[in-house]
Amino acid sequence: MEFRHLGKSGLLVSEISYGNWITHGSQVEEEAATACVRTALDLGVTTFDTADVYAGTKAEAVLGRALQGQRRESLEIFTKVYWPTGEGPNDSGLSRKHIMESINGSLRRLQTDYVDLYQAHRFDYSTPLEETLTAFADIVRAGKAHYIGVSEWRAEQIREAYPIARDLRIPLVSNQPQYSMLWRVIEPEVVPTCEELGLSQVVFSPLAQGVLTGKYSPGDAPPADSRATDASGSRFIGHLLTEEILTAVQRLKPLAEQAGLTMAQLAIAWVLQNPNVASAIVGATRPAQLTETIKAVGVKLDASLLKAIDEALGAVVVTDPARTQSPERPPTR
Repeated sequence: MEFRHLGKSGLLVSEISYGNWITHGSQVEEEAATACVRTALDLGVTTFDTADVYAGTKAEAVLGRALQGQRRESLEIFTKVYWPTGEGPNDSGLSRKHIMESINGSLRRLQTDYVDLYQAHRFDYSTPLEETLTAFADIVRAGKAHYIGVSEWRAEQIREAYPIARDLRIPLVSNQPQYSMLWRVIEPEVVPTCEELGLSQVVFSPLAQGVLTGKYSPGDAPPADSRATDASGSRFIGHLLTEEILTAVQRLKPLAEQAGLTMAQLAIAWVLQNPNVASAIVGATRPAQLTETIKAVGVKLDASLLKAIDEALGAVVVTDPARTQSPERPPTR
């Protein structure tokens, strides 16, 4: 495993993070989830990402149980707040009330006294930034979180929050966006802004929901054990299963073979070529998947291969920064 600094902070994170969105508490049984966590640890992963909303708070609880017995100081545990976790009008968003109540719930489920990174899971248009960031500052000063980050914020939102957080002495250190060979909306604006201000990206869905593994073939039914056929995961992948996208992805196969990589390893290595990316979050339903993807760590892709990837994918790549969006108002259940 190799490690990178998170933003300008002194915190080091593993280049591969283990994430449990969709999988824990829903897609896989707890025994399998625990086996995946233990495999990640054995492979040198120290960074674990979750959120209070995943599987209706169950994912945090599963991760907390799976990490019991590990030396807490050797781990970096990340979680998030914003999406609804209850039926009440204040059970979502970034109000002081919801943030303060949510951090306590997350710590209880994770069975830890603190998280290493607490993230605003979306931008909240209905709450003043000063209120949100002051609440985060109080959480840091109470020792319940070490660092603060955001997730899926646009460049102008990060820029607006940055001086407030700086003045509160809790500088933002990271953004967690979706990023892959197919989804590059952070490149035009978010990445340059974060490079300027000193934030890193901790990216999710680097395999584009599994599409970049090459297991979905144009014209064929999805494999029976895939995310596309799973009730909890299929709604996130449907828009990627077009003939145009799947045909383009198939053109990556000879490029991966040329580089001596699997398709999954190529996709993970690709996001890690971006120096603003501190870590790529991967999930798993089976330990063997982690054993494969971890081999992307330390891989360097040369300029000719990167160019060939761009040419192979062509027009299916999405780069429009406007595609990063938060709801106009926090949702409710």
